[in-house]
Amino acid sequence: MSAAAGGARAVEAAARVLGDRARRDAPLGARTTYRVGGPAALLLEAAGAGDLALARAAVAASGVPVLVVGRGSNLLVAAAGFPGVAVVVGEGLGGIDLPASPWPAAGPVVRAGGGASLPVLARRAAAAGLGGLAWAVGIPGSVGGAVRMNAGGHGSDVAAVLVRAGVVDLGAEPRAGDAGEVAVDAAELSLGYRSSALGAAQVVAWAELAAVPRDAAAVQAEVEAVVAWRRDHQPGGQNAGSVFSNPPGDAAGRLVEAAGLKGFRLGSAAVSGRHANFVQADPGGSADDVLALAAEVRRRVAAETGVALALELRLAGFTAQAREEAGAL
Repeated sequence: MSAAAGGARAVEAAARVLGDRARRDAPLGARTTYRVGGPAALLLEAAGAGDLALARAAVAASGVPVLVVGRGSNLLVAAAGFPGVAVVVGEGLGGIDLPASPWPAAGPVVRAGGGASLPVLARRAAAAGLGGLAWAVGIPGSVGGAVRMNAGGHGSDVAAVLVRAGVVDLGAEPRAGDAGEVAVDAAELSLGYRSSALGAAQVVAWAELAAVPRDAAAVQAEVEAVVAWRRDHQPGGQNAGSVFSNPPGDAAGRLVEAAGLKGFRLGSAAVSGRHANFVQADPGGSADDVLALAAEVRRRVAAETGVALALELRLAGFTAQAREEAGAL
C-alpha cells in the first residue's frame, strides 16, 4: 500500500470515530495569523474534555497524524494542507478564573483554559489588580500555545509564572478508568527558550499562573505600555511574529538585517521592512513561499555570519526536506 493510500485509510478510520463532530477538508491556514495555507483533512473544534477524549479515541483507532491548534499565531500550514486531524482548542476551553482576595499565603493564582487569549488574560488580570502577566498582552496567542513554546517578551515568559498545567496526550492509548488529563507541575515541563517538553499531540487543557497583587491602575499602565511598544516596533498585516529564535547573545532580526535582507522578497512573501525577523505574507499568497523565503534567509545569514538560525514557527503539512532547509526543530 502506498503512503498516500495508507494516509487516506487512516483519515477514514478517524472520521468514523469522530462522526459529525469533525469537518472534512476544513480551512486551516485561514485560522492562522498568516491567513495562508491549505485545509485539514479533518478538523475538530474541541469544546471541552469530551471532545479531547473523542479525538484521543480517533487517533488510537486510526493512527492518523494529529495537529493541536490554538489561535494560530505561531503556525504555518502548507499550501497542500495537513493530511490528518487538526484539533482546535478554542472558546470552549477558554475560560479565565481570577482569584478573589484575600489571597492565600503563596499568592494569587490565575487559572485559564488552554484556548484562552493571552491578551484578554493580561487585560483581565490587570483590571483585577493582578500583576506579573502584563507582558502577555503583546502575544496574540492562546494560553495553551504559550505553555507549549514558553512564550514570552518584555522581560518575562511563561516559565516565570507557570505553576502547573493540565495536559491531555491525544497520542496515548485510552485505557479503562483513564481520564486522559494529567496535572503536570511546571518543573516537569522542561521550559526553555521558546521550548518545552510537550509533544505535538499533547493538548494544554488549562494552566495555573502565579500573579502578584498590585495597584490596578499601575498594572493597566504596564499593559498599555506593552501595546504601544508593539505598535511602534512591530509590523501589522499577515505574519506570525518572530520567524527565527534569537541565537545566544544575539538577535535574529539583527543578523537578518546585517545580511541586507530587510525587504527581501520571494514570490508572495517578504521580509518586513520594519522588523527583519518578521516575514509577511501577501493577501491570497502562498504558505510555501513563506517557508521558502525563510529557508533562503537562513541560508544567506549562515553564509554571511556563520550562524545557523533555528525556525521558531510551527509547521504543518510540509515535507521533511522543506522543514530541514528552513531550520525547523
